[in-house]
Amino acid sequence: MIIRSNRVLTEHGLRPADVHIDGSVISAVTAHTDAQPDVDAGDDIVMPGLIDTHLHVNEPGRTHWEGFETATRAAAAGGITTIYDMPLNAIPATTTLSALHAKREAALRSATVHVGFIGGVVPGNVSDLEPLSRDGIRLFKCFLVPSGVEEFPGVTEADLRVAMPELTRLDATLMVHAELPEYIQIAQGGDPRSYANYLATRPPSAELEAIAMIIRLAERYGTRVHIVHVSAPGSLPQISAARARGVRITCETCPHYLYFSAEEIPDGATMFKCAPPIRNEARRNTLWHAVMGGEVDMIVSDHSPCPPELKALESGNFLEAWGGIASLQLGLSAVWTEGRAHGLTVELLHEKMSAAPARLARIDDRKAKLAAGYDADVVIWNPEQTFVVDAERLYHRHPITPYHGRTLAGVVRATYLDGRLITTND
Repeated sequence: MIIRSNRVLTEHGLRPADVHIDGSVISAVTAHTDAQPDVDAGDDIVMPGLIDTHLHVNEPGRTHWEGFETATRAAAAGGITTIYDMPLNAIPATTTLSALHAKREAALRSATVHVGFIGGVVPGNVSDLEPLSRDGIRLFKCFLVPSGVEEFPGVTEADLRVAMPELTRLDATLMVHAELPEYIQIAQGGDPRSYANYLATRPPSAELEAIAMIIRLAERYGTRVHIVHVSAPGSLPQISAARARGVRITCETCPHYLYFSAEEIPDGATMFKCAPPIRNEARRNTLWHAVMGGEVDMIVSDHSPCPPELKALESGNFLEAWGGIASLQLGLSAVWTEGRAHGLTVELLHEKMSAAPARLARIDDRKAKLAAGYDADVVIWNPEQTFVVDAERLYHRHPITPYHGRTLAGVVRATYLDGRLITTND
């Protein structure tokens, strides 16, 4: 098969090219040939499929929250060809080998895109880390605060002092939800519908102090660490300083921290609730500066859906609502829409949403590049076309998203997995 476009993201940048696919693998990327292409994308962008290393599929056990069938359909429609599923919110949580096998079987039954898995670090499961590693797990997740589900308790510094040397020995990466519980403020009075009231309960200091602790432990034990969903850009200088000292640390942010700001969130609009919270406009702009400057390595979704009743949509109570943004299908468009004003290019979007996540997962030897020998995971999208988000038309299991009614730029035309067309939005 040949996919042709005037804007193909090659190893040498955007240019007219033909992508030749033999079975499931790219065999060559050439200038336009005399051969008739199977797909002529015109001026649409042709680039490697996105890779999302942070989402919650919730199957088995809480499939009524999402599930592999709906999550991967949404991923494909958003140009994502590989996802990595977080260990929590499924029952059982992926903290043991048997739980991993149950989750893998669930994915094999209904997944549309490639699925990888993230193991869990919880109190008392250090002996489970090596079996999970032997079965292919390279990424492990922990919470420093309560996760919201009893199957996945948070860890303390004492727990990490036991787990991190083992993760170093296994050459695995520890992904950290970095907020310290002692800095979380319990709301005393005030309007529970007030977003400002909720925002005040999770101050930036909770994030900054947690990251400082993780850096200290990573430096001591030599562990690879990755800070998930950075919302407070004040934490970035200490991450950069740690890198300069040789600490193996990376970090991510999410589309919702780059698209929304606290000032625009109405009281009672609990579809915006997440943890850490969406912060103010000044911090949003600083995060964009860090993305553009390389301090933030990647952008991933943290897609964390739940049934409508858990979102407390009727009461609008931010303190009771489940925290999580549903946005998997919209990440490319949301980032592109806002990023253009900050100088975001197609090349940098690919770096942040495909190449860097591939390196984190250590699959960059076969994914995230249009080049001979790489997997033929391809997205075709139009960066100029706009659309209005209709939550009812998204493939997520529940039609809840803070992007509803927003006009976004960047329409995914088609997604190919291993050279096969898996979705088209034409």
